[in-house]
Amino acid sequence: MTTNSRIEERLLCAAGDAEPKQDSSLTSRVWVESKKIWRVTFPAMLARVTSFGIFVVTQAFIGHIGETQLAAYALIQIIGVRFANGILLGMSSATETLCGQAFGAKQYHMLGIYLQRSWIINLVTATILVPVFVFSAPIFKLLGEEDTIADSAGYIARWFIPIIYYMVFGLTIQKFLQGQLKNIIIAWLSAISFVLHVFLSWLFVNVLDWGIPGAMSAMIVSSWFIAIGEFVYIFGGWCSNTWKGFTLAAFADLWPVIKLSVSSGVMLCLELWYNAVLVLLAGYMKNASVAISAFSICLNISAWEFMICLGFLSGASVRVSNELGRGDAKAAKFSIKVILGTSISIGVIFWILCLVFGRQIGYIFTSEEAVAEEVASLSVLLAFSILLNSVQPVLSGVAVGAGRQSMVAYVNIGCYYVIGVPLGVVLGYVAGLQIQGIWIGMIVGVAMQTTVLGIITYRTNWDEQVLKASERLNRWFRRDAEDGTTSSTSERPRDNNQ
Repeated sequence: MTTNSRIEERLLCAAGDAEPKQDSSLTSRVWVESKKIWRVTFPAMLARVTSFGIFVVTQAFIGHIGETQLAAYALIQIIGVRFANGILLGMSSATETLCGQAFGAKQYHMLGIYLQRSWIINLVTATILVPVFVFSAPIFKLLGEEDTIADSAGYIARWFIPIIYYMVFGLTIQKFLQGQLKNIIIAWLSAISFVLHVFLSWLFVNVLDWGIPGAMSAMIVSSWFIAIGEFVYIFGGWCSNTWKGFTLAAFADLWPVIKLSVSSGVMLCLELWYNAVLVLLAGYMKNASVAISAFSICLNISAWEFMICLGFLSGASVRVSNELGRGDAKAAKFSIKVILGTSISIGVIFWILCLVFGRQIGYIFTSEEAVAEEVASLSVLLAFSILLNSVQPVLSGVAVGAGRQSMVAYVNIGCYYVIGVPLGVVLGYVAGLQIQGIWIGMIVGVAMQTTVLGIITYRTNWDEQVLKASERLNRWFRRDAEDGTTSSTSERPRDNNQ
């Protein structure tokens, strides 16, 4: 039997497994689809909320050390770390697309090869990024930030270098596991790591009084706890069908993966860097330390809630990519509707909570009255940002699942940097609205992005996307078969949440 025949047979068999049945009632179809979504979404959500919670907890402990230290941490975490995280997370989303589609087409051995290719690409990328953290202080000074804040940020930045290398493995393994519906292990590791981090932060900062070194050491230990646990899970035999060991095939045919990784990286970088640009603008306000601190607190609260929505991004990406790999366009469209409805419902709940408790939020992160009051002044805008968060990630996840990252990159450029940032500058500096004006510009940019992505998703020809997914898998499967890397895929891996 030829390679093409084997591929077509797998895709046809996969398509026959698609659920829910079209003749079922709408309620039962929604229920079946919701179970599939939450099977991916909840572990991804728990993992992201607790992983990002480590950054938020660190900010809270550092915030009570001093106002300058809080502003410095905010500067490097939101600008420097998001700069690196945006690149690595975006490039890792290529692994999400490829692994999801390969799993849907039952080409299980390819997941391990894609994972190793992403390690190679991301390790090189992380090493290139290291000088940004080594020379953070002069970079911030060159950008016009206050010397005291820039120097303190430069010191904290060097503590983040081990975190950058953790991201190389943590992010890619998460995509690898969630593509085969096994990311519950990441959720538990992240949850345990979060509890460990809270304890270590309290011990190192409050009890031992180690200050910044204590807070950052707690973060490094907690983060690498997740990575080590993931390695044990993969190498220990729990992914026997998708991890066949290290192979030289990972070094072959890297260019198509690099291109998809770069387009994925650009897509998410432009989104994450948007906030970084806004924090830089806040640093030019009259009282820079108060403006940066208040703005970063609100951004981190929004980002922490955004981690819940990113769980839906993962759910949308995996479900759409799986169904495209199976060859079922109708199931992909139905999944999008269910995910979007669920995410918006949760977003409304958090929108209400933020409006009710907006004035009390700031005191969690600081004892400075001026900073807390500035946070309270942003609470209404923060609430509407949280509401928008419930829609935009799902639409981005749909694009990732379909392998359309480069298209989203263009949308992000237009909405964020052509509309959002200029409007924020005009409202903040010309109209005198200060950081409220910058935040309004951000909301308008996100609202425009959400609208454009919604229109694109609505007008997408999903039958055409099925063909593209088949062609991509066909092309790469054939290349690996010619290299002698193809393994038997007749045996379906254990389909459980291990």
